[in-house]
Amino acid sequence: MIPIAKPLLGKEEIDAVTEVLSSGMIAQGPKVEEFELAFSEYTGCEYAAAVNSGTAALHIALLAHGIGKGDEVITSPFSFIATANSILYTGAKPVFADIESDTYNIDPDRIQEKITPKTRAIMPVHLYGHPAGMKAIMEIADDNNLIVIEDACQSHGAECLGKKVGSFGTGAFSFYPTKNMTTSEGGMLTTDDKEIAEKAKMIRAHGSKVRYLHEMLGFNLRMTDIAAAIGLVQLGKLDGFTSARQKNAEILSAGLKEVNGIVPPITKTDCTHVFHQYTVRAEKRDQLASFLKEKEIGTGIHYPIPIHKQPVYRELEYRDSLPVSEKAAQEVLSIPVHPSLSRTDLQEIVEATKEFYVKN
Repeated sequence: MIPIAKPLLGKEEIDAVTEVLSSGMIAQGPKVEEFELAFSEYTGCEYAAAVNSGTAALHIALLAHGIGKGDEVITSPFSFIATANSILYTGAKPVFADIESDTYNIDPDRIQEKITPKTRAIMPVHLYGHPAGMKAIMEIADDNNLIVIEDACQSHGAECLGKKVGSFGTGAFSFYPTKNMTTSEGGMLTTDDKEIAEKAKMIRAHGSKVRYLHEMLGFNLRMTDIAAAIGLVQLGKLDGFTSARQKNAEILSAGLKEVNGIVPPITKTDCTHVFHQYTVRAEKRDQLASFLKEKEIGTGIHYPIPIHKQPVYRELEYRDSLPVSEKAAQEVLSIPVHPSLSRTDLQEIVEATKEFYVKN
């Protein structure tokens, strides 16, 4: 079976975890600080705060900026539900702007029309590893005095206009096992604002800077030294992982570009795509997925239901029609692109896809 995703963990990660376990310091400690410093340097940000999930990073970023009840945050309806849920956690309201049909990222041209007096922030998602249109988004934010919180949970190392994602506004990253790098589970907030970084670190630790002195309401959202040790090793491998993903994507695109019924992913000018997912538009999408499964090739649909159509959001009376997102949900299919694929695996994927469309 060729899996849709495969974490790459080796002896280095095992040795790093063993070192932490032997030290006796397994909760948040020096390895977390070391990982934060390394990740902030990698992204080009002044500060980073490690937490226990990407969802926590998004939630804390919003809270650190003071976003709460009565506020609105404009975001994408075409993402994992954690993006919008993090806004709901604060008591604020997610407002959905439709997406671009080629990158599946929030369409900057749709953002302006969603701004109201209650709007406090924009939360673009760098979906599948392709950066959102940050030049236009930052201009809109500047013109309207809005905060920008980047959902970079799928885009470690991706670049836009020569800057890494997560460095335009306040960034949030995920280290879930299927991401481009992992800590087994975990997340990271990035920022150039010292005050936001300090607030984030307080919020993750019960609102405390000093033990047993609690200055604000917080949570237990800390990363362990065990996770940070894995993350430090994985961060050192990330550029190699990215290069492999990009080469695999090139091979897939070269093989699929002439297949009637398939639209391969694109990479926009001035962007670096890190291919967390290699996602195509596919005619007869569900039939193709079933056919590939028979050929022992894993696939994924990211995402079959836009967030505004999810039951929990229907209950909140979201009735917007967002046609580009709704169409994409019926057509997108992710196929394997991860670094452990062989040339033979990639060829099997291409040939099986071609075979399906010849037969159908």
